[in-house]
Amino acid sequence: MNTDRESHNPFQGPFRTLEDLADCIRENLGCPVTIEDSDHRILAYSSHDENVDPARIATIMKRKVPEEVIKSLWKKGVIPQLFESDDPVIIPAIPEVGLGQRVAISVRKNEELLGFIWAQLNWEVTQEELALLKKAAKVVKNQILKLDIKKRQSEEGHREFFWKLLTGHYTKEEDLQKQASMYQLKLTGEMAIVIFEFRDEIQQSLERHMNYYIQASHQIELIYSTLDQNQLILLVRPSDQHHSADQLSHFVQIFVGKISNRLGVDTLKGGAGTLYQSPLSIKDSYREALHVLSVKERFKEEVKAIYSYQELGIYQFIDLLYKERQFVQNIYIEKLKHYDRLHHTQLLETLETYLQHDSNVKVAAQVLHVHTNTLNYRLRRIADVANLDLKDANQKVTLFLDLKIEQLKS
Repeated sequence: MNTDRESHNPFQGPFRTLEDLADCIRENLGCPVTIEDSDHRILAYSSHDENVDPARIATIMKRKVPEEVIKSLWKKGVIPQLFESDDPVIIPAIPEVGLGQRVAISVRKNEELLGFIWAQLNWEVTQEELALLKKAAKVVKNQILKLDIKKRQSEEGHREFFWKLLTGHYTKEEDLQKQASMYQLKLTGEMAIVIFEFRDEIQQSLERHMNYYIQASHQIELIYSTLDQNQLILLVRPSDQHHSADQLSHFVQIFVGKISNRLGVDTLKGGAGTLYQSPLSIKDSYREALHVLSVKERFKEEVKAIYSYQELGIYQFIDLLYKERQFVQNIYIEKLKHYDRLHHTQLLETLETYLQHDSNVKVAAQVLHVHTNTLNYRLRRIADVANLDLKDANQKVTLFLDLKIEQLKS
């Protein structure tokens, strides 16, 4: 049976602003409070005395929790715990990032995470204080939902503008930049589209995990992101303008590896388009990033270590080549196919592996699990059967391309 003290809710309001609510929570808990959205941006904070830790000061100054604090909270398992639980979480101090003891609680509507309340409680927390924090979370939920109506209307405009960029709606940079300034998007410097593609549709919780990692990475600046079913589409700007292309490719590679390991999946693909200076070329970078994903799906082994359009080499043109040569038969390939069928050999597979590894006999032999002498014998046999000169670069390039086209036919 609840006592009057337990059933009383001091957060009934009404509250004119979220700041007023934050101050009300502070008065009842006796400690400084911040109210943040799901991306740890400050929505409101209470007044406080001088006895606050550096992490709170930095959060208020930046209007967002510092990245080093977020990283530490991830490593300590705090953020995942807040994602999964509706109950308050007691967080021990993390002195190395200037964070004193905290108690935090998620604010959510059903399964949707709306934000957090963080209280700087520097003493042993009581059950009564934890119960007060749960009551506060319910009232904060209603306040955030009111803010979210306006926020979502703005986000719809952002998304519509972004899709216009991706689909080439704009033809004049002046018009484009005018719209960008309305949404406070800085479209300057080298920019590119990066796409991460999962097997299944991306859920909100997964999107949040990925955005945390992206924001914690200092390799790229995230300008904007959106979801399209099973794809996370990012507009990014590398932080190092001197090695921007390498940095972009490295970011995609590391991201795919870390997220795949964390989620225990092996189906995540990532691809980046070319970096462009003009925002009018964002549509081209988007098309190129899609092409990278398409090539990675069709040539899994050949391009598994490639993550950007510029690294694709001849695979940039594979679809155009296919249109031109899909009905053309390469006489050398046909001769080797015929020989393999008659004699139950794998001369064509041997040739493809040899060409795939830049005519390096030692590496190709290792891949085929044969001795180099065996491979050299097979190469002489290939040259004889197909009447082929394997020292002729022109013949080898043509063979390599036609073998790739053969893969698309099958």
